[in-house]
Amino acid sequence: MTKLSVNINKIAVIRNSRGGNMPDVLLAARRIEGFGAEGITVHPRPDGRHIRYDDVRQLKDLVTTELNIEGNPIDSFTDLVLEVVPAQVTLVPDAENAITSNAGWDTIAHKEFLTKKVEEFHSKGIRVSIFVDPVPEMVLGAKECGADRVELYTEAYARDYHADREQAIAPYVAAAEEAQRCGLGLNAGHDLNLDNLAYFVERIPWTDEVSIGHALISDALYLGLEETVGRYLAQLK
Repeated sequence: MTKLSVNINKIAVIRNSRGGNMPDVLLAARRIEGFGAEGITVHPRPDGRHIRYDDVRQLKDLVTTELNIEGNPIDSFTDLVLEVVPAQVTLVPDAENAITSNAGWDTIAHKEFLTKKVEEFHSKGIRVSIFVDPVPEMVLGAKECGADRVELYTEAYARDYHADREQAIAPYVAAAEEAQRCGLGLNAGHDLNLDNLAYFVERIPWTDEVSIGHALISDALYLGLEETVGRYLAQLK
């Protein structure tokens, strides 16, 4: 079954809006795992506007499933990941001032840089996933950089799902088939939610992991965290 990794950045956003430690990011991570999630994802940015580097350090000793750290592998991020040694690092080409991730890597143009980063993380035994658009050439490029997995950037799928879900999923199936062909693991994330998640994994059942944050935490405001995690897990079965 596809694993659910919950991105807890939005919980940190609420905490940071008032200072102090309410809500408690670490407690939320423990509860989310207790409710059945198979991983915790964090995406620290240099400005510390949500998850902070110190949060990541504390999560390392707390997470009992898999910790996935995602972000742009600038020097400070790279140093953090090599210090913490999570189960997985996801390389995302987001600009420092980006509100959220908005594109995948051009794995051909950035092959030399990405290959170097993959080698650095592999030296610590960290699984490496590269965030890509649903383009088979970019998937193959990730393989040639030495990555273990790709994460498909699913914003376009989510945006177009209600208009024509067959058309929306088509490029993702092609990219996922390329990942399968060249022996890469497959993750997916960005704007997946309770409306569109089940169809995605139905059409691409070899998806290893989905990383979901904004929609899940938003749903939890209405449904509660335990109920929400349960509903997302049900979509993956």
